[in-house]
This record gives sequence, structure tokens and C-alpha cells, in this order.
Amino acid sequence: MYTGFMRLHWLAVAALVAGAPALFSQSFEASFSGGESYLSTHSSNIGTVTPDPGSGTYQMRDGFRIALRMTLNQGRFLGHEFGYAYTHTSLDVPQTAGGGISLPGSAQVYVNTGLPAHQGFYDFLGYLIPEGKRIRPFACAGVQFTTFVPSGSYTGETKYGINYGAGFKVKLKENWGLRFDLRQYNMSKPFNLPNNSGRLLLDEFSIGLSFLL
Repeated sequence: MYTGFMRLHWLAVAALVAGAPALFSQSFEASFSGGESYLSTHSSNIGTVTPDPGSGTYQMRDGFRIALRMTLNQGRFLGHEFGYAYTHTSLDVPQTAGGGISLPGSAQVYVNTGLPAHQGFYDFLGYLIPEGKRIRPFACAGVQFTTFVPSGSYTGETKYGINYGAGFKVKLKENWGLRFDLRQYNMSKPFNLPNNSGRLLLDEFSIGLSFLL
């Protein structure tokens, strides 16, 4: 048993030594970003009050977005990114959905209410310029989950999807940098309302400050 244990011990040491160059070739980034989230007119339509298309449409609105990202750059051209984002969108609710009355021929009346979204995501990054350069453009693609929490509620609805985009990073000093991100988050629309069609496409435009190791 002792001989077997020693053999495993040395195998573990050998594996660690063999993997050390790859480990130390990696660099780490932590960043905080802020910006805007935009939705196209068609994408922001998430359904109607009843199956009747004229009963009033729920419409999501643009909002601000903050994000925390952790990036592990691997080798000279690749990276892996994990993050959390808070998006403060809002929702235009038809007054008829709250028990109001809409007279025939009159304009639909809406009440705007908060609809914050909490998002966790992963992205694979491919850099166009190798590690060590001051400016590094990149393309990215990944997956995410997004939980929409209606105002006044303690529970939300979670949707899963994919995201893709591009950006670039600028190194300011040895341990500090800026990043600029353009992303689109593609997912199904929340709440399964009548006449709900298409996908929810949420666009991110943000700038962030990064700490580099």
C-alpha cells in the first residue's frame, strides 16, 4: 500500500510540474463595467393581455446595465470569461391588464413599472492581437441565464440563451486597463404571454475599468 501511495504521490508531482508552464502563462483580469441595454421595437414586444392582438401589448424598455467580469487569458490569443450583470429595464403594462377600461377607438394607456434582470454568463474570447500588446481587439461567444423579477415580486422567471459580440481592451498602466464591449444576448421572451413571438434580443454597450494580474 505504501509503495502504491508513493507512486501516486510522484505521479501527482510530475503532473503539477508538467502543467506549471501552462499555469504561469495565464493572466487574470477583474473588471467593472457600466453602460446601456437596448431592445429593438420588435424584440421588446413580449406579448398581449389576452389572445386578442388588440387587447394591449406589454413592451419592455431600454435601461442601464452594470457588470462584473473575471477573465482568465490562456496562451497568447484565447480567454475565458465569467460574469454577473444587473440590468435595470422597465415594462410598459397596458392599463387594461390592471383592471382599467380602454374605450373603443381610444389610445391605449400604459403604466411603466420596473423589471430588473439578474444575469450570469460565460464567454469564450478570441483575441486578434497577442498577449502583451497595449490594444487588443477581441470577439466572443457564450451562454447565459437571465432572471427577470417584476417590480414588487420576490420571485422571477429565468430564461436561458446565447450571447455573442466583440470589443477591445486598452492597457493604461501595468495593472490597469479599460475595456469596451458590444454584446447581444439572445433568449426566449419571459412570462409566456399570448401572442408572444420571436426572440428577446438585448444589446449591451458598455465601458469598464480592469485590474490586471
